[in-house]
Amino acid sequence: MLPEAPTGATSIFTLMTATSEPRWLTRWFGVLASPIEGQVIVGPNWFASVMGTGIVAVAGVTLPASVPRLLTTTAWGVAVVLLIALVVFMPLNWRRYPDNFRTLANDPIAIQFFGAPPMAFMTVASGTLLVGQAYLGETLAVSVGWVLWAVGTVLGLLTAVIVPYRLFTRLEVRHDGAFGGWLMPVVPPMVSAAVGALLVAHTPAGELRETMLLFCYACFGMSLVTSLIIITLIWSRLAHFGSSGSARVPTLWIVLGPVGQSITAAGALGTAALIAVPPPLSTAFDAFAVVFGVPMFGFMLLWMPMAAALTIRAHRRNMGFALTWWSFTFPVGTCVTGASQLAKHTDLTVFAVFAVALYVGLLLAWVTVALRTFRASHAVLTPPAVSPQPAAQKG
Repeated sequence: MLPEAPTGATSIFTLMTATSEPRWLTRWFGVLASPIEGQVIVGPNWFASVMGTGIVAVAGVTLPASVPRLLTTTAWGVAVVLLIALVVFMPLNWRRYPDNFRTLANDPIAIQFFGAPPMAFMTVASGTLLVGQAYLGETLAVSVGWVLWAVGTVLGLLTAVIVPYRLFTRLEVRHDGAFGGWLMPVVPPMVSAAVGALLVAHTPAGELRETMLLFCYACFGMSLVTSLIIITLIWSRLAHFGSSGSARVPTLWIVLGPVGQSITAAGALGTAALIAVPPPLSTAFDAFAVVFGVPMFGFMLLWMPMAAALTIRAHRRNMGFALTWWSFTFPVGTCVTGASQLAKHTDLTVFAVFAVALYVGLLLAWVTVALRTFRASHAVLTPPAVSPQPAAQKG
């Protein structure tokens, strides 16, 4: 059983609904505070909305097709506002209700989502470099990008070590407990690699630039290997136990996160290598973008319909709404950026078509999830008692 929610978490909902805040703001904060699998707590899963919104801007500006500037600018602006609000609001909430943090740290499901804040920082960093530069100017945009990337990278390296360590040593996990959320704390280094590639050109030429490039490749490796291990465990759980049919099912889409982000990182780093290291190493890195990216693209084509089928199955069995639905956005967005990188490196129309088609799907997913988040019932503001971890089953 999950630990009981602290009374402080409930108190804040009561306080918020009793104030004169706009109804939409109260509803938004209440839904974001709703937990994965029913846990009543203000947690890092809030940052999933920043990731899912920011990737709309990043994917749009890198797409091998024309996307309205208003769309990418709006998505980046909303992501920035959400990030600032959460960075201010959550520490204040944890300071007022310290039991919230302890409950998160003792929850084998909720603790995984500590990987969301670092990825949110770096998603906004990428958007600032690609979209915000037109408004902030190159100097300010690059400075902000460096700060956000550095904060996200440090936090990401910490979560990649601390969260699995705690899972290995302190937290109880069911035999059917492996789920997509286990990827959340280990994927941030891959995002560091992809976003860091954009900063290679802004690193002083010479040893520093080469070090930056190779550091990003090291982040690429640490995330890729651990992600492959966890994806194997998820496949094993599905084969042995089946799917839970609960709001945990959308986390299967998180598998696409390291897949799409690794293709993106390989492509962006391959391009960055051309100005960071001499040939033949630069040529090899650039070729790796295709040699690695195409096979991973093939796995993406395998997993995407599988995840879709399991999601449809769960939806037909009355799968409830939760913040896990944001898993339909960011991972798909990384597939868009990955396909765009392959289109850039191969000049093949097929990858450009896939990128555009996936971007349309990303927009539809974002609208759907945002509306469901906004329209969540009053029950989310006054959640029921904590429910046990969902049990997977076949049939």
